[in-house]
Amino acid sequence: MPDVGLRPVGEEDRDRLLAWRNSPQVAAFMYSDHLIGRAEHDRWFDGLDANARRRDWVVLLGGAPVGLTSLVDIDATQGRATIARYLAEDAARGLGVGGFTEFKVADHAFGPLGLRKLWSEVLATNAPALASHLAGGFQREALFRAHVVKQGQSTDVIGLGLLAVDWREHRPKAQARLLAKGFSQAALDAPL
Repeated sequence: MPDVGLRPVGEEDRDRLLAWRNSPQVAAFMYSDHLIGRAEHDRWFDGLDANARRRDWVVLLGGAPVGLTSLVDIDATQGRATIARYLAEDAARGLGVGGFTEFKVADHAFGPLGLRKLWSEVLATNAPALASHLAGGFQREALFRAHVVKQGQSTDVIGLGLLAVDWREHRPKAQARLLAKGFSQAALDAPL
């Protein structure tokens, strides 16, 4: 059974998150191409705790940090937020870690946070992330043509959405898929 968990980002993650964000396997799927320097990263990191419009968790595999997942732009008035995730360590790929992470964050967003919609934007070149979101119940809602420039090339971005009402219907399917991958019912049902 995969031992996957989430914990809030802490000071001990400051250097790790900078290294991950600048790593080629993560940076390739971010909107910006530039190397993030220490000062830029520290400004971002130092603002996390005071930002009530976001929640960030480190993804753990066997107790070791392997990635980051976040809810950003949380808008309680509109009842929506953007979900984002990256797995930075190769050991986390192909095990259902991303699906488990998205399941937990969706449950949290539509449960305790009381949101009505999750939104994500994925580079059209990121087929694994797109497939993961669609398997998690997201629907394609938008195509932003030539939306970002990556390595000098215009790149399309796909907008995906998941409504709380659709999550209630899709959750049992997502749960069954994760149980078949070896995740426990207790891990799926445990609050974030």
